[in-house]
Amino acid sequence: MSFSRVGVVTGANKGIGFAIVRQLALQYPKSYLNHGPLLIYLTARDKSRGETALKELQNDPQLKEAKALVADGGLAEIKYHQLDIVDSNSIHKFVEHLKQAHGKVDFVINNAGIAMQGFDYNVVKTTLGCNYYSTLEACHAFLPLIKDGGRLVNLASSVGKLDKYSDEIRNRFLASKTEADVTQLMEDFAAAVEARKEKEMGWPSAAYMVSKAGLIGGTRALAAAEKERGGKVIIKCCCPGYVNTDMTRGNGPLTPDEGAQTPVMLALQDLNGREELFWKNEKPFEW
Repeated sequence: MSFSRVGVVTGANKGIGFAIVRQLALQYPKSYLNHGPLLIYLTARDKSRGETALKELQNDPQLKEAKALVADGGLAEIKYHQLDIVDSNSIHKFVEHLKQAHGKVDFVINNAGIAMQGFDYNVVKTTLGCNYYSTLEACHAFLPLIKDGGRLVNLASSVGKLDKYSDEIRNRFLASKTEADVTQLMEDFAAAVEARKEKEMGWPSAAYMVSKAGLIGGTRALAAAEKERGGKVIIKCCCPGYVNTDMTRGNGPLTPDEGAQTPVMLALQDLNGREELFWKNEKPFEW
């Protein structure tokens, strides 16, 4: 069948990403974006896990009751596609598939990310590699495919707030105008950790925290560049809240479906021209 709308969710085989796919299917019919059938790509790096997640959603009681899926007379169809954002070739293959199959897509929600235990230079390089560098690489690959007025939503975190840095580092983040400026901050953090001097240089000893600050700054730069070149893609980032997932090791008080609400809102709802970049609890949140 043909689809009026096409969306992508990365890292969607479990946790918040999985819940985002479910909530998209549930909320799309009453959304600003509804203009006919919606295809949602549930992406994950592992084929077996991705296909298992797809089957679980196809038999999900909540989706069945709501008649949300095409198979039950609804508007949404979910398909699995392999995507590992830390693999440039995987990104390229998926983007080529989207081009060939659809030409353009309506939204992309970048949920894929990692949170590692411990803190040392290798943890920092791996965490920044996925949560900052690879996420932004995926953004650049997806952006040309997103329709005018479409959405690019990056899942960051409120732990990326700038209240845990020295005034100098905080001011550098706020003064960053380009992606290169933010990347330089990430490089400086990694170098400080390698020298074991991050605290005395104004950084927290927390790889995930800095990676998410970087992602917020990188998304901000990406949005500014899109606006400067006259592009019409709406670019936002958000914090889902402290959600009970594998990443939080079961400690979060929120359910994945609760955590999915803000990214789904940013993808589907009319934002009435609102310029705020960073959102939490379905409203703007100060960086």
